Amino acid sequence: MGRSKVAITLDADTLIELDRLVLERRFPNRSQAIQEAVDEKLARLSGSRLARECAKLSPEFEKAIAEEGMGAELAQWPEY
Repeated sequence: MGRSKVAITLDADTLIELDRLVLERRFPNRSQAIQEAVDEKLARLSGSRLARECAKLSPEFEKAIAEEGMGAELAQWPEY
């Protein structure tokens, strides 16, 4: 996938910290550091959406759906 140039504004303290990380060779350059930070944040936001959706589930309802149609087999399963 191609890359696009964008202009961003950072506060002075953030830029100092970013440059320190590049100087320590934790990142090859500012662009790579910012790319990784944005990717990480997007992944975290995506994961938190999954957690929010999962929190909406009803354990009782999910169990009932899972057990639906098991009939006689259900009595043979151990209690959990």
